[in-house]
Amino acid sequence: MLEPISTFYYSLNAVGRTTMITTPILLLAVVVLLVLERKFPYRKGLPFFREGLFVDLFWYTLVQSYFLQILIFGFIIAPLAAHFGTRFDLVSSWPVAAQVGFFVITHDFYIYWFHRFQHNSAFFWRTHEAHHSGKHVDWLAGSRSHIVEIIINQSIEFAPIILLGANPIVVPIKALIDAVWGMYIHANIDVKSGKLQYVINGPEMHLWHHADHEEVYYANFSTKFAFWDWMFGTAFLPQDRKPERWGLPYAFPKDYFAQHAFSVVRFDEKALAEKSAVFRAYHGVRWRLLGWVGERLPAAKVLQGWEVPQGALETVPAPRPGGNPEPAAAVAAATTDSSRPVASPVS
Repeated sequence: MLEPISTFYYSLNAVGRTTMITTPILLLAVVVLLVLERKFPYRKGLPFFREGLFVDLFWYTLVQSYFLQILIFGFIIAPLAAHFGTRFDLVSSWPVAAQVGFFVITHDFYIYWFHRFQHNSAFFWRTHEAHHSGKHVDWLAGSRSHIVEIIINQSIEFAPIILLGANPIVVPIKALIDAVWGMYIHANIDVKSGKLQYVINGPEMHLWHHADHEEVYYANFSTKFAFWDWMFGTAFLPQDRKPERWGLPYAFPKDYFAQHAFSVVRFDEKALAEKSAVFRAYHGVRWRLLGWVGERLPAAKVLQGWEVPQGALETVPAPRPGGNPEPAAAVAAATTDSSRPVASPVS
């Protein structure tokens, strides 16, 4: 039984063989995180079949990732490699472990600054807001990222690996590290890492980053290494309290294609569905399909997902010296412009 598998394995090139190893590790990590989320939840009551699971799993994780992999490697990185060849062959003599470590650290440094830039740029915020739109943050929530954001980040991530002459197996190894770490920092796990949180990023800081609290609109930008936030003054880690509200301070579409359209033209999803019969027909097709499946297979009804009540009805304002303004005024200040979340200035 194992002989055909062994024959297939050794018929692959080095990248293919490495991928056959990293894939089951990735699947194992998913199982481990799911168990930990059930046993030690950061936010209790968050169901597995939560609202938005279908969009995150099917559209972002499966469909978008597949096509963007072809686009990035086939139409961006491959032409660059063909043009520049080996003229930047700088790391080929390094051990594979050193190559992986080098690209993990340098790319994480880049991600910190680009992520921070996105939160401070009205234009680039529109390529990132989808990532913050989920109100139920868990192991899969990190997959929700705008197409443009992925093209930029993954091109900058993987192009240097090829252009600097790294061993090709660095690509699947680093992709595994990215995937596992990305799932971990978004996982609904109540982690207490102590002083390690000054070095390694985890859920306790990154879950705050996804909170709809003014205090964290411009904080906790690190992905893998938390020391970037501590070094550059953007760390936020309060003791003995957790976020009360999650997601964005303004309405955001729930449909995959509408989420991307919203980054170009602002619209109210519900109002558009009321006005346009075409959009209403398109907008309701997923629910009608899931409803049809649910009627014939009751167990499939969970695919529609469940909403979980928020701990606060509106954006949680940051504490201010001398006290905060009235809640209505604070909310108005936070929601006047949906281009990006804008924290009210500290007086």
